[in-house]
Amino acid sequence: MKLLFKSLVISSSLAAVSLMLPLSTYADTNTKPVAVESIDINKYAGKWYEIAHLPMFFQRNCVANTTANYSINADKTVGVLNSCTTKKGEMISSEGVAYSQNEGNSKLKVSFLPSGLRWIPFTKGDYWVLRVDPNYQVALVGGPSHKYLWILSRSPQIDEATYQSYLQTAKSYGYDVSKLVKTTQSK
Repeated sequence: MKLLFKSLVISSSLAAVSLMLPLSTYADTNTKPVAVESIDINKYAGKWYEIAHLPMFFQRNCVANTTANYSINADKTVGVLNSCTTKKGEMISSEGVAYSQNEGNSKLKVSFLPSGLRWIPFTKGDYWVLRVDPNYQVALVGGPSHKYLWILSRSPQIDEATYQSYLQTAKSYGYDVSKLVKTTQSK
């Protein structure tokens, strides 16, 4: 009888631990990302190196040296120029425009369609600044869904502690950081 009771206690304990394990191991995809309240768009403008990203269709040909250049247009929109190196060693780029969705400029909608087609509904992607350091050297970018995520830096590499800190922020917003792909930067 004691052996049966001991086995039941151990089995129950193991079952309880196994039920709690997924809660602590995996991101909570019900947690919604939150954009920072505001960014200084003039400080945010300029060249950013991609440190890591969640895989997505429109970056399927990029294998290295992915960068994003942001500029402020006369109409207060943000010019976007994304570039990367392909498997063949060719440099490709895509030009777009971002439209602010809040007073703080931390929530943007981005379109890479030709300018004459940007009016088409549902063709703009969310670009939310989820975290940026006070000196605008490292940023975490995503959106209200968990489809897109980028860690960006002003330099081609960042130290491991900073990287891990930004991973923790992404995880706290429900992103599955195990799917992040680190970007090779050879510049």
